[in-house]
Amino acid sequence: MHGSLQQNAVLLDRIAANVEGLVCDVVVCPPYPYLAQVGGLVRDTVVTLGAQSVSEHDGGAFTGEVSAGMLAEFGCSHVLVGHSERRVLFAESDELVAAKFEAVQRVGMRPVLCVGESLEERRAGVTDEVVARQVWAVVNRLGVQALANSVLAYEPVWAIGTGVTASPDQAQAVHASIRARLADADPVVAKGLRILYGGSVNPQNAKELFGQADIDGGLIGGAALVADDFLAICQAAG
Repeated sequence: MHGSLQQNAVLLDRIAANVEGLVCDVVVCPPYPYLAQVGGLVRDTVVTLGAQSVSEHDGGAFTGEVSAGMLAEFGCSHVLVGHSERRVLFAESDELVAAKFEAVQRVGMRPVLCVGESLEERRAGVTDEVVARQVWAVVNRLGVQALANSVLAYEPVWAIGTGVTASPDQAQAVHASIRARLADADPVVAKGLRILYGGSVNPQNAKELFGQADIDGGLIGGAALVADDFLAICQAAG
């Protein structure tokens, strides 16, 4: 929950002017009230627009909620579903996240499915099982083919906004596990799926993280609020 009209304008003007020519895809996901502003700022640039969350409902008496169809009308191409803060602070279950994933795809947008374990779960040695459960909530509801039109983001809860980053080896191990499990169900989907890493990514660690075999980019939090840091991470991804 960051930003203001003035801050957004300064940030996006600098980002949009400096990502031309990079070989990575860049999606920005502002809070709901700023979708129109940010959409205008990135129009006719290589930057695309996304949203931070969505309702699982297409419409109805759900005061305060925002439907996937509304986001699509604002020009969003991607929507985060299951971000760790939504799971932890707002008690979003795997089943609810899967329903939101379905709602996003129903209107032709691409969901970014966020998965990850808590510190307690990592210490208990159940990281792979937790992440697989979160991914399979979508697979069980929609089939593995639904993942072909999505992005996955592994974000260990213990590394979100803490300044603590999973080591490249730790992150790669989880990414490889996700891809291997999916390959058992559909090798083509597994091979083509983009799996991002999120969790205190910064200009200093981005290149090594993105250099891992199964890490296809980053889900950037705080560093995305500083234009030069975000641009440096984009360059590392390219």
